[in-house]
Amino acid sequence: MGSGNGFHKGQLVGAVLAGSWRSSNYPPLEIAEVDLEEITPLLCHFGAAALAWRRIRETPWASSASAEVLHQSYRHQSLQSEIHQQQVERVFRTLNERGIEALLFKGWAASTLYYQNELRPTGDIDVIVRAEQFDQAEELLYSGEASDCNVDLHKRFSEIPDRSFDELFARSRVLPLGSQSVRILGPEDHMALLCVHFLKHGAWRPVWLCDVAAGVESADHNFDWNVCFGRSKTRRGWILAAISLARVFLKADTSNCPAAVQKPLPAWLTESVLRQWSDPRLIDLAPLNHPVPMSQLLRRPRGLLEGLRQRWPNPILATISVNGEINNLPRLPYQMANWLFRLKRLIVPSD
Repeated sequence: MGSGNGFHKGQLVGAVLAGSWRSSNYPPLEIAEVDLEEITPLLCHFGAAALAWRRIRETPWASSASAEVLHQSYRHQSLQSEIHQQQVERVFRTLNERGIEALLFKGWAASTLYYQNELRPTGDIDVIVRAEQFDQAEELLYSGEASDCNVDLHKRFSEIPDRSFDELFARSRVLPLGSQSVRILGPEDHMALLCVHFLKHGAWRPVWLCDVAAGVESADHNFDWNVCFGRSKTRRGWILAAISLARVFLKADTSNCPAAVQKPLPAWLTESVLRQWSDPRLIDLAPLNHPVPMSQLLRRPRGLLEGLRQRWPNPILATISVNGEINNLPRLPYQMANWLFRLKRLIVPSD
């Protein structure tokens, strides 16, 4: 891979992670040791070090200094994965004992798509419950036995808002975890959520696209693509785009997917993904994070223009935020709409 463009590091990240969720059958890895050294800090920053170690441990680079860093991260993540699973078990024991119907998504549920659970980094324990049981679940989880488990409790999905809890529950699956039964989203609903979640957050984290790739390759002949796409034509386009990105950057096997995933992707989309993957600082900058609140800048307007410039959204985030289509048209209208909406919300706060 050449280094003649600003996306070189992003391309290398994709190359190292390609097929890393599998047990074997990885695509050829054609990078130099200096390339691995260059992107090892990126892989660690993105939570992809364990996946990278899995990918290179049987290659000539396995004895390099960079590989040792990745291996140490894998060991640490394996320990964290054990703790995380124990916490998920505790959360569902708390909910199950009170008869609260709950669904787990992302996190451990996504890790079950991988060859080894510990390959995927842990984070929040994302749980959705019925709206009428939300307050009870919140009290139980945030003040009881599971209060130290970092639960992110939901009563609706912004990623797939056209699917009722009853629909999701009817298509869900139950998996054993320790002494408990953990109910997770069905494969079609989870695939849809993982795709939209990746795009909704500006595609900044490669592991989230690994989730999509692992989900695609684990889909069997019973997988219902119509259920996955849902009722929204726009979200159907988003899901297809995310799967196609997994095919392009991570070499995911999409042979069992609809033919539309083979269509060329817009240049702005692929470039934006590579830009996110090439610069770890982007997640710490606006609009994903705001180092200085706009309310403070309005009181001291010297930095206002810079604050507004920083809040200019990347094309992916802007498109998803205003329910836009993924196509070859310019992204400027979507970016303007996103920027103006957030500016209006700041100037004229809602009640």
